[in-house]
Amino acid sequence: MSAMHEPNEQQIKEEKLYRQMGMTDEEFGRVEDILGRLPNYTETGLFSALWSEHCSYKSSKPILRNFPTEGERVLQGPGEGAGIVDIGDNQAAVFKMESHNSPSAIEPFIGAATGAGGVLRDVFSMGARPVALVNSLRFGDLTDARDRFLFEEAVAGIASYGNGIGIPTIAGEVQFDNCYSKRPLVNAMAVGLLNHEDIQKGVAAGVGNTVIYAGATTGRDGIHGATMSSAEVTVEEEAELPVMQGGDPFLEKLVMDACLELAKSDALIGMQDMGAAGLSSASAEMASSAGYGIEMNMNLVPQRESGMTAYEMMLSESQERMLIVVKKGREQEVIDLFAKYGVEAVAIGKVTDDKMLRLVHHGEVVAEVPADALAEDAPVYHKKSEEPSYFKEFQSMEMTEPVVADLKGTLVDLLKRPTIASKEWAYSQFDSHARRNTVVAPGSSAGVIRVDGTNKGLAMTSDCNSRYVYLDPETGGKIAVAEAARNLVCSGAEPIAVTDCLNFGSPDKPEVFWQFERSAAGISDACRTLNAPVISGNVSLSNEVNGVPVYPTPTIGMVGLVHDLSHVTTTSFKNAGDLIYVIGEATQDFGGSELQQMLEGDISGQAPAIDLDVEATRQQALLAAIQNDLVESATDLSEGGFAVALCEKAFDAEGLGADVTIAGSAVTALFSETQSRFLVTVKEENAKAFEAAVQDAVKIGNVTETNRVVIRGEQDTVLIDETVEELRSAWKGAIECLLNSEA
Repeated sequence: MSAMHEPNEQQIKEEKLYRQMGMTDEEFGRVEDILGRLPNYTETGLFSALWSEHCSYKSSKPILRNFPTEGERVLQGPGEGAGIVDIGDNQAAVFKMESHNSPSAIEPFIGAATGAGGVLRDVFSMGARPVALVNSLRFGDLTDARDRFLFEEAVAGIASYGNGIGIPTIAGEVQFDNCYSKRPLVNAMAVGLLNHEDIQKGVAAGVGNTVIYAGATTGRDGIHGATMSSAEVTVEEEAELPVMQGGDPFLEKLVMDACLELAKSDALIGMQDMGAAGLSSASAEMASSAGYGIEMNMNLVPQRESGMTAYEMMLSESQERMLIVVKKGREQEVIDLFAKYGVEAVAIGKVTDDKMLRLVHHGEVVAEVPADALAEDAPVYHKKSEEPSYFKEFQSMEMTEPVVADLKGTLVDLLKRPTIASKEWAYSQFDSHARRNTVVAPGSSAGVIRVDGTNKGLAMTSDCNSRYVYLDPETGGKIAVAEAARNLVCSGAEPIAVTDCLNFGSPDKPEVFWQFERSAAGISDACRTLNAPVISGNVSLSNEVNGVPVYPTPTIGMVGLVHDLSHVTTTSFKNAGDLIYVIGEATQDFGGSELQQMLEGDISGQAPAIDLDVEATRQQALLAAIQNDLVESATDLSEGGFAVALCEKAFDAEGLGADVTIAGSAVTALFSETQSRFLVTVKEENAKAFEAAVQDAVKIGNVTETNRVVIRGEQDTVLIDETVEELRSAWKGAIECLLNSEA
């Protein structure tokens, strides 16, 4: 739209055109009050984008304030591009998780790829070199053709970007449920490393300092992407879709390398990526956070399309772009630095002392608004919260043990379930060993990367069982944190901090907001008990299709410190003759379980209970045992319960099997999803020391050379006796089989 065809201020108000941009009548009135006049079209666009849920967190801020965000390791908590934690030796880990759900529902390849690109920019804008990617993905039933397409394309997009930029993808999770049909969740996490003195922030400070635009040219792609990501998806055959922003990992690699070199220069004042809302958010946030203003000449913005208006340039979400503030007089030095990498950098503005965001186009001021009003002073809503009727109903249900006639057949069927089955089809597409520092690649409890020049490692994982969160949001929130921490402990790492991606339906629905509120309370409790503060994150609301919300999915990304790489522990059996221990007893916990979903086609009842003090005690005891070289392999018990975990320990252990004896009811012992439980193996000579260190560990059997999984019940009754190969074949090919189906 050319400037001459943009509606004037009166038309915007009288025809309520601001509603098309996602603003309410009350919000438009508030803008009038702030400016003391009617906003023009460009100004209305700025407010609508930066006051969108996706940018302003206007519904979630009151809840997020309750998260624990401080700790002895925390160097930078929420509020910057990414969070930072100290890992010793003057080094720090930098990480962030972001959602790209709405774009991935429309163009899954592009949406997932640019999700990875955006979160990488969050990390290197802090001055950190990205060292690993992690993902958390949710899709509908793979028997649906559209959901198969979304899954295949999203995985391909993640692989394309990560492989192209040369950052290994070393961990992640994929879960499947009909609630995500047509509305996938694509959450990407990036982890980086830096020295303390190299920490940078997104600030525009110092009157007269120069604002530089660096990276790709600006096009009309992704305009109002932030607004789109704040609304639900309506599935219509002939719906007109927005122009999606494409990604170029090869250009991003050049931009990243240039920014990391610039981060060591004293010419740099601050830098930030142009993510959601593009140049609008980057400029307003950098000015506001520093207490200054910015004036930009829009004619100087590098453009790849002709006749672009200031509105279009400010709201474009073209990828691989950075906004940088440098000391006055050092501009050419910085421009030359980017040119060395083949990246265009242009001075487009200056820092001012009036705290205004001012845009000049063709010699005229086309927008002039307070930067704080856009960035810090967005409206904050205390949404109505109401306990859904199903919650009381589920809480009052007496949990009974499912009837299972065929134990072996049920185990085989569980191993074929897409959420449990091998994800090798997906992670084999990722370059997991780029940069040659990967210690543990996808397929174990967590990925582990070596910290260059040291004997330390960083372990990382993502986790959330949204079925538990749906049944009981507070308990489910606790479990999401606890299970992520378990994954790290089983890998030999001390959990140190959390990033999150809080995916929910519309906050305007009181039942959905209640889910959000209660799950956040559970997350807070678990983070405090497990000493893992939240240092960064993202909120993604309105994840709905035709008015139906997805399950509440507060994804937890967690990073742990491996103090010595000799402590790294993996899932699979290591030696025949090793003793097998289970930590924690099974009780009848089938609400939201994989078995319940498989047998009944739905979930109901109470989520598994969790005692955070018991969780913390067991984690600390197991980690200490691992660090004292008493443990050969470790995994936690999660989806599918004990029987699934036992099989998974044999799948990557060539020629090895297990012979174990379980107590109590077979169905509960095999398939219950009771929390705070682990399955570990220990050399016989370390048995006494291990039992002394982990006092609630119970010896149940041995690793064998029979290549069979044998599970015995009371009085030595054989409950399951099957070859590892037979069980592995059910587990390994299940997803590929569904993807190749004609259903």
